[in-house]
Amino acid sequence: MVCTKATAAELTLDVAAMPRVATIDPRFQSYNIEMVEVTGGRFWKPYGAAGATADAKAERFAPRTPIDLRDDRLRRLAAALSPAYLRVSGTWANSTFFADTGAPPTTPPAGFKGVLTRRQWLDVIDFSHAVDARIVTSFAISAGTRDATGRWTPEQARQLLAFTRSTGGEIAAAEFMNEPDLPAIGGAPDRYDAAAYGRDFAAFRTFMKTTAPDVTILGPGTIGTGADAQARFAVSAKGIDVVSYHHYGALSARCGGDRTASQALSDEWLARTGNTLVFYRTLRDRLTPGKAIWLTETAETACGGNRWAATFADTFRYLDQLGRLAKAGVQIVMHNTLAASDYGLLDERTHLPRPNYWAALLWRRLMGTTVLDAGIPVQPGFHVYAHCARDMPGGIALLVINNDRRRQRKLTLPAASQRYTLASEKLADGNVRLNGSTLALGASDQLPALNGTPAAAGAIVFAPATITFLTVANAGNINCP
Repeated sequence: MVCTKATAAELTLDVAAMPRVATIDPRFQSYNIEMVEVTGGRFWKPYGAAGATADAKAERFAPRTPIDLRDDRLRRLAAALSPAYLRVSGTWANSTFFADTGAPPTTPPAGFKGVLTRRQWLDVIDFSHAVDARIVTSFAISAGTRDATGRWTPEQARQLLAFTRSTGGEIAAAEFMNEPDLPAIGGAPDRYDAAAYGRDFAAFRTFMKTTAPDVTILGPGTIGTGADAQARFAVSAKGIDVVSYHHYGALSARCGGDRTASQALSDEWLARTGNTLVFYRTLRDRLTPGKAIWLTETAETACGGNRWAATFADTFRYLDQLGRLAKAGVQIVMHNTLAASDYGLLDERTHLPRPNYWAALLWRRLMGTTVLDAGIPVQPGFHVYAHCARDMPGGIALLVINNDRRRQRKLTLPAASQRYTLASEKLADGNVRLNGSTLALGASDQLPALNGTPAAAGAIVFAPATITFLTVANAGNINCP
């Protein structure tokens, strides 16, 4: 223990004595652009004006044109989060036909529901190069990929891999399919049980190791924590290179969920991501010990997120999840999405930053890959995470989350620091302030400086419902040379 408890509201932290507990991938903080965004199609419809309802089934989806991956603002803001992984997958990818021809069909062939053109995939490749985000994907598994006996065949995957290589692109990692524990939703054949999935996964692994041995095989890419997810993990565990899973704490209002913004800061809500990790880490330790773990899809809630996913209320979940999973040794966390529906880091129409984007940018600039144990006892409403500081030799960075809505907290540091406090006048607001100044893009979409303010050694006060990063230079911690 490196922290001495003074009172219920005041803690003292020895920055020099914090031990190293994990090392995360430099691309730890990553994101998804769903396949249906690339191809165009029906995706989760953003909520309307405040006060409008958007949970009726008829209002769940809305048609959209393909995302413009050459948009200057989108590229500028994505590049600021790099290095990263870009996952192009999602439920719609399971039944998307790759048209490896100069004249793609205007309607999907039999057994498919969408069409991915060469031009669209070239835009993905070009975007990945431009913003330093390595591509992660999955492949079609719907009826159009299957032979007369119902077995999966790799021809579609072969064409996508070959085209990617031929154009100078690279697929860094791949899941066989998206969320195999939801086969009916994902376009799999009827009665697609764990045995059928295991058979197809084995064929997929053999194909990949022969055709693209440099691509990391992720799996199982399941979303549940029940028997179906466990069964699909079991039949694929020996063939994966890295464990992947998905996590959403609940369903959004579109799909009948009942979460409200009043619950956004609760310790029970923030802890859900850790509970899901325990399930997958336990399976990992039993079935394929030692493999790295990636969370390849996550956000506030499934089905496009609630209305408050686009507000500062969700930033507590976003940053606490990063801090919690990094401390647990999870290597990659991919937020869904970069710029679609209500859970996007960016507004899908304007590509302007939402509060979670600013949080992501601060994490990227301040938190390094060496994870430390801050030693703060677990207590309701106050979470502290520590890393070696990024691009600051000898420095440490703290993430201090006061998710108590009413009570201020104190933390005593033995050294001076730079302070970066995020707050909002209203939690369910799309604006956020850094050290009192509202964050916004400048002229020509220039990012603001995101400067800290000096904090003297001694007690630092954290107001209710605020998030603060602190950096300490020359901390004297041997884990941060």
